[in-house]
Amino acid sequence: MIYDVTIIGGGPAGVAAGVYAARKQLKTLFITKDWNSQSTVSEGIENWIGTIKISGADFAKSLEGHLRAYAKDFVDIHTSESAEKIEKIDGGFKITTSKGSYESKTVLLTAGSFRKKLEAKGADIFEHKGLTYCASCDGPLFAGQDVVVIGGGIAAFESASQLLAYCKSVTLINRTDKFRADPVTIEAVSKNPHFKIVTNAISKEVKGEKFVNGYIYTDSKTGKDTELAVAAIFVEIGSVPTTYFAKDLVKMTEYNQIIVDPKTQRASVDGVWAAGDCTDGLYHQNNIAAGDAVKALEDIYLFLKAK
Repeated sequence: MIYDVTIIGGGPAGVAAGVYAARKQLKTLFITKDWNSQSTVSEGIENWIGTIKISGADFAKSLEGHLRAYAKDFVDIHTSESAEKIEKIDGGFKITTSKGSYESKTVLLTAGSFRKKLEAKGADIFEHKGLTYCASCDGPLFAGQDVVVIGGGIAAFESASQLLAYCKSVTLINRTDKFRADPVTIEAVSKNPHFKIVTNAISKEVKGEKFVNGYIYTDSKTGKDTELAVAAIFVEIGSVPTTYFAKDLVKMTEYNQIIVDPKTQRASVDGVWAAGDCTDGLYHQNNIAAGDAVKALEDIYLFLKAK
């Protein structure tokens, strides 16, 4: 069998595309290791449009349930299966997975990314207990409290800016005295009187009882340790796109993000699209991932009908 489209990834982007593929009656192969996106670990997602608040676990169940409700005879759902390699062949693509190989006329990559973990004593213990990797998901839970953001890139400063809207104070911790964010953003966030930057700081320990109540960093120049009393730690030290299976197929950035046309989500190879956190899109959030995936699926539909 040759599928019309193969969707790789079971997060909000993949599911959104899967639902649209089913409604357009495209013969679809849906491959996912699981239904867990980065937001699955959140205690409460409050910015998924149409849902006031939902836990990460329920969010994953909701996504799976939505796709299965529409899949019927159009979407073959393969779970506990991982893509290993995608190759261009005559008439389409060959997708090799952990369980076999398939052929498809088009491919939509929505496998997302995974966050780099904070390396500090206690970080694993307090993950989801005040130490979080998603400010947009968990930030409002710490309104009126002192928090820390770890990182020096655009994501760290954007998270700090968001948190300053409702947190008592935000301290940004960076390993060096150089930032990867643009000067305009740094200047704008730094104007807030409740914002502070600490440079040349190496994360040493996350402290707490049931939940986080402290953070210790070491000054890399003096060797001195400093402890901050904080209610939450937001880690923004980068993420790794799940794109290894397409490394020989499409063009990527130096960070292995798939380069796409923002109008259509098309990648550099005819017949390949990508959406969500695995792309070079400027912003990465659940709603954006789903919207970009729908955009891609609409374009895939037109591409197939034009053949």
